Amino acid sequence: MDVNQAKQEHLLALKVMRLTKPTLFTNLPVTCEERDLPGDLFTQLMREDPSTIKGAETLMLGEMLTLPQNFGNIFLGETFSSYISVHNDSNQVVKDILVKADLQTSSQRLNLSASNSAVAELKPECCIDDVIHHEVKEIGTHILVCAVSYTTQYGEKLYFRKFFKFQVLKPLDVKTKFYNAETDEVFLEAQIQNITTSPMFMEKVSLEPSMMYNVTELNTVICGDEGKSTFGKMSYLQPMDTRQYLYCLKPKPEYAEKAGVIKGVTVIGKLDIVWKTNLGERGRLQTSQLQRMAPGYGDIRLSLEMIPDTVNLEEPFDIICKVTNCSERTMDLVLEMCNTRSIHWCGVSGRQLGKLSPATFLSLPLTLLSSVQGLQSISGLRLTDTFLKRTYEYDDIAQVCVVCPYTSNES
Repeated sequence: MDVNQAKQEHLLALKVMRLTKPTLFTNLPVTCEERDLPGDLFTQLMREDPSTIKGAETLMLGEMLTLPQNFGNIFLGETFSSYISVHNDSNQVVKDILVKADLQTSSQRLNLSASNSAVAELKPECCIDDVIHHEVKEIGTHILVCAVSYTTQYGEKLYFRKFFKFQVLKPLDVKTKFYNAETDEVFLEAQIQNITTSPMFMEKVSLEPSMMYNVTELNTVICGDEGKSTFGKMSYLQPMDTRQYLYCLKPKPEYAEKAGVIKGVTVIGKLDIVWKTNLGERGRLQTSQLQRMAPGYGDIRLSLEMIPDTVNLEEPFDIICKVTNCSERTMDLVLEMCNTRSIHWCGVSGRQLGKLSPATFLSLPLTLLSSVQGLQSISGLRLTDTFLKRTYEYDDIAQVCVVCPYTSNES
């Protein structure tokens, strides 16, 4: 008797169901050779099976769709949709029905109800339906709290609520690597791994740079007038597969000459990833601001602006160096050129370069030659600040390929 009274405590019944797209039906084909004992029995059964594809009965994939049998997995970046229904199971007219749906996460509580106004009345065997949507932006435990309040025909106000707990999983594993070029360019390699159990169609993977940089995507190959993706026409990412994306960031012109500003930059930008799964279910994920360790150039930076790819043995060639003052003080610089075993500098060593103000640079044309063939490292430059009597040595500035121009003629 107490159990029946507990069941009849409320006049309304609340049902909550997750809305997901169906999946393609799969079966396990069983076949045998005609000379085996079953003969063509298995083949005949598969032909009569309505779930198989006519003419391709041995394929596991069928033509029918399967409705979801359980709650399923919810991944970060997907849209969570739920159907909420409140049904009047009694023979009374219920008034002032208010249905409220909240989503409780580890950091906040969100109201998902489409309307916060009460329904005037609900007749017997009638229902109130609502569909809620929410783009999931946090991983971990989520609780859907559905609350219903109403008034009976006798003026009694009743209230009840139900809790639905589910976990939000991470769909992608994103790893990044930064490579600093000799110039102020920064190369970003993004490794994206599908850690779900189903394939993904990667619709878009882009980098939104910070305000100081322009970005160039290096994931296409130019063929004629149009570019083709390096991943092919069908950009699918199978479960547990990893794909690498490459981007080049260059400082904007207004920041390129400010050596001190570029030196201190650690924020590069953020990745924007859009994918689709199964029957077109869309997901989107944005990373937090990506940060890199700023390169330590010291007080003064020496980089190359121009160098030939190939030079001849024992023939002079020209390079252009860029000297940048990365400190906050003025320097008075002296250039010394020291010969190595294979590299010989041409010109006067110990010459004055003059004063260099903070965050400024000067272009320095130099001439040298190599006495050894092969890939040679350019080394032996030394800069001295006469104000503080500090010396800065630069080895392995760049590498150059040295070839012998003389070839023997055979008759």
